Amino acid sequence: MTAPIRILLGDDHPLFREGVANSLAASPDFDVIAQAGSGEEAVELALSLNPDMVLLDVSMPGMGGIAAAAQIAAALPHVRIMMLTMSETPESLLDALKAGAHGYVLKGVSAGELRTIVRNVATGEAYVTPTLAAEMLTEFSRPRPPDAFATLTTRETGVLEWLSQGLTNREIGERLHLAEKTVKHHITVILQKLQVRSRTEAALMAVQHGVAGRPEKK
Repeated sequence: MTAPIRILLGDDHPLFREGVANSLAASPDFDVIAQAGSGEEAVELALSLNPDMVLLDVSMPGMGGIAAAAQIAAALPHVRIMMLTMSETPESLLDALKAGAHGYVLKGVSAGELRTIVRNVATGEAYVTPTLAAEMLTEFSRPRPPDAFATLTTRETGVLEWLSQGLTNREIGERLHLAEKTVKHHITVILQKLQVRSRTEAALMAVQHGVAGRPEKK
C-alpha cells in the first residue's frame, strides 16, 4: 500500500483549517501531520517535520504565506507547496509562483475538488485556479509593441527589474539611491512605454521577456 501524503496546513483561521484537515482526512491518501497559524510557525514545522506537501494561506500573521513558501522552498526544495487562499489578485498569484508555489487554489473549492487538486500537485503537477490562469494567459498573450523594452533607458530597466521582484517605490529608491518621487516618475514612464496599466502588468512583461531577476545594483 502506498504511504499517505504527509501534509502541513498553514492558516490563521482555526475553524477553516480544521475543516480542510477533516476534508483531507476523509481520504486514506492524506495524513495531516501538523497545523500552523502563522507563516513563522509553518516554516518552523516544515523544517522539523519535513512534510511531503505544505498548504498555505497567503494572508497570515507575521511573514505571511508567500514569504513562508519562499523560505520552505529554499530549505526543502523537494516539498510541494500549494496556496489555498481567498486572494484573487494577480499580484498574489505572481508572487506565490515566484516564491516557489506549485499550486494556487481559491478557498470555496469543494472538498472533493480539493482532494483531487492536492493529490495531483503532490504527485508533480502544477495547478492554478482556472479563472486566474485565464487572466494571466490573457496578460501574457496581449500584443505588445515589439520594441517596447528597447525604448527603456538603462535606469528605467533597472527600476523595472527591481519592480518585478515585488519591491515598493521606497525600497527601489534605497537600492538605486534615488528619491521615492523619482522612482515613481520612472515607473510612470515605464508604464507608458510598455503600454500597460499597472505595476503587475509591467512585472508580467518583465518575467515574460526575461528582464526579471537581474536587478541593477548601482
